Amino acid sequence: MTPGESARVLALWCPDWPAIAAAAAADLPPTEPVAVTLGNRVVACSATARSEGVRRGLRKREAQGRCPGLHVFVVDVGRDARLFEPVAAAIDAVAPGVEVLRPGLLVLAARGVSRYFGSEPAAAERLIDEASAAGVECQVGIADELSTAVIAARRAALVPPGAGAEFLAPIPVAELAAEPSLAAKGRADLVDLLHRLGLRTIGDFAALTPVAVASRFGSDAVSAHRSARGEPERPPSARRLPPDLDVEQRCDPPIERVDAAAFAGRALAERLHAKLSAASVACTRLLVHASTGNGEHLSRTWRCAEPLTPEGTADRVRWQLDGWLTGRSESRPTAGIEVLRLEPVEVVAAGALQLGLWGGVGAEDERARRALVRVQGLLGGDAVQVAVLSGGRGPFERVTLLPLGDELRPAADPSAPWPGRLPEPSPSAVLSGRPRVALEGADGAAVLVTERGAFSVAPVRLRWGRREWELQGWAGPWPVDERWWDPAAAQRAARAQVLLDEPRALLLICAEGVWTVEGVYE
Repeated sequence: MTPGESARVLALWCPDWPAIAAAAAADLPPTEPVAVTLGNRVVACSATARSEGVRRGLRKREAQGRCPGLHVFVVDVGRDARLFEPVAAAIDAVAPGVEVLRPGLLVLAARGVSRYFGSEPAAAERLIDEASAAGVECQVGIADELSTAVIAARRAALVPPGAGAEFLAPIPVAELAAEPSLAAKGRADLVDLLHRLGLRTIGDFAALTPVAVASRFGSDAVSAHRSARGEPERPPSARRLPPDLDVEQRCDPPIERVDAAAFAGRALAERLHAKLSAASVACTRLLVHASTGNGEHLSRTWRCAEPLTPEGTADRVRWQLDGWLTGRSESRPTAGIEVLRLEPVEVVAAGALQLGLWGGVGAEDERARRALVRVQGLLGGDAVQVAVLSGGRGPFERVTLLPLGDELRPAADPSAPWPGRLPEPSPSAVLSGRPRVALEGADGAAVLVTERGAFSVAPVRLRWGRREWELQGWAGPWPVDERWWDPAAAQRAARAQVLLDEPRALLLICAEGVWTVEGVYE
């Protein structure tokens, strides 16, 4: 056995999986052009769509302009995970020990499967055949280290033992940030910085000394540098930890519906993280196990680049249960789930997480979130909502409210230019009800906005219910003419700011001759 062979890693990658899953969920043939968007930008597209000029990062409207027959879907990680479960199950049936990095990408230790099938090329060919039998196309990569194997899978390459650094050297440095399941959140900024420093390939980055990288960049750069040099990383799990951190729940009645499974998974995730917090550790590899009334045992391992949070754990449990309960009929359990267990397969010190102010792994935040989850259980999932910064021109449009625990996905991309957006400072309070007010001139006449975008008369007074204020100043009006091509979403109005005769200012909007309050400046 050559050095490093025992730690070889096999990665199986399904290209364009979000687009493939969206097409499958909509019963579209694989030849149809498909794009998946987030924040009005394309994040994944099918090969057919790429042949028509669609690319990642394009605005939805531009993508549709390049490909008029494009089928557009919104990102749905739950859908991706549900449809990927049959693929993972098919691979796990011939090569046990599968770990899911994300829907569309899994890894496993290469040594056992290559010995069983005779060689690494034979093992790769067999796994590709199994994925094809499950109805998807995939590529396999094998290398000494996990990150190298994932990059090799994108190129359908089997990297010889000890040749990882040589294989990576000519590849663009952007590949270090191409796989989000293996990179920290700031990896894209690191790649951009390396580009500006003239380091265009992974080999250029690897040529730097570890001391130079550690002294000039952050901790994630050190990890990326080790990957670039082909140095050892943590391999897929070879054995499980003692079950002292496991959490288990017996379900009575048995779980047969996805919504009940998601609720049970969320509560179990809270219990797991309470144990992890008490032990001052965090989980980076999680096993989800379920037992049914007919004696069936289902399990799947999820691997994460960063320590899991309670929300991340709950999401992965929900995705996995959704895949088991709503998957293909031949792989679906024949009875309800009676026992659900979460087992941390790999843990790291709690220092990998942001600590709470008084010690512990965010203990106060955890306590507050458990209380909010209780409220959701009493009043429903939509009873507790979280505000997410979204894109838009007005303050009300820039707030997206989502149920607690859901993916924090803005309705529109907040980083887009948004010409005509209300300038800083933003209102301290945004009024969802938009109460109606009256804006008057010196003679008591109503102030309107003319077709030229100007006040009909200078505003001097504002009436809000029974109260009345004299204005100390005003700014505007600023015309708003949005989405004229879509009658359902079109808006034609004008905004203005008025300063009252007290330490307060209001942001007003006039539509069809009616003034309402959008925001308050305190």
